[in-house]
Amino acid sequence: MTRGRIFKVLKWVGIALGGLVGVLVLLILVLFLIGGSRVNKTYDVTVAGVTVPTDAGAPARGEHIVRSYGLCVECHGLKLEGELLDEDPVFGRIAPTNLTSGLGGIGGSYSDVDYVRAIRNGIGNDGKPLVIMPSNYFNKFSDQDLGDIIAYLKSLPPVDNDLKETKLGVLGRIITLLDSEILPASVIDHEAPRPASPAKGVTKEYGEYLATVCTACHGEHLSGGTLPGEGGDAPVAPNLTHLAVSDWSEADFGKAIQTGVTPFRKLDQEFMPWETLANLTDDEVTALWLYVSSLEPREYEK
Repeated sequence: MTRGRIFKVLKWVGIALGGLVGVLVLLILVLFLIGGSRVNKTYDVTVAGVTVPTDAGAPARGEHIVRSYGLCVECHGLKLEGELLDEDPVFGRIAPTNLTSGLGGIGGSYSDVDYVRAIRNGIGNDGKPLVIMPSNYFNKFSDQDLGDIIAYLKSLPPVDNDLKETKLGVLGRIITLLDSEILPASVIDHEAPRPASPAKGVTKEYGEYLATVCTACHGEHLSGGTLPGEGGDAPVAPNLTHLAVSDWSEADFGKAIQTGVTPFRKLDQEFMPWETLANLTDDEVTALWLYVSSLEPREYEK
């Protein structure tokens, strides 16, 4: 092949590669803009009123929920002062809000309606969706539980922690098109009637209610699978529907939830928040066991 011929081939290869790069850049730009429109979408929803109790026991009841099956401290910190969970120039910054009335906190400005909108609808008081706020699970909490939670949040002592706000970068905005867990407000039926909640007690029905948050990792039917938002090196969430036909006892189940120790291994707190679930009462753990052990075995769903 002559040098002239080689030059022409290289020229056309360069043009082709340049075209592919151009198409890729254009595609990324389009996805970024579409993702950005989701991030900046303003929601106009009618927030269902919730009675926030004023009795002396309400904050204590709310604290129990926040520090156990509510799992709020997992993202907002032990004092609910907010935390910088991740900061990446490509994905973005994830910094759950300071919930106290201290410097940088929202406690001094949020009304009862603002709390309900954020917790149940996943929407900030500016009408925009909250990032990675699991309201698609919290919106199944009863009005009583939600009222107690708000009563507790309003009683928090101020903690100064002025964090930069959560902000999604290029990759984060693109991922919103693929993963609904990033912007739960986009998948919540904000007009749906409130579901009836079972009475608190050591019952299978109450266990099902408590297990609502468990579905975030273990799947809608608790049949396990890939953890949402985690990389390929993350462990697989166990299929809990197999516990009923396994050698696990109620004591094994309770020990796993409250100490992170299973009959086979120690669970990683990063993926299984047993240190927080250790705050569940014995009755709550028993109710969970009654529900989980009643499930029909299913295949992995995710």
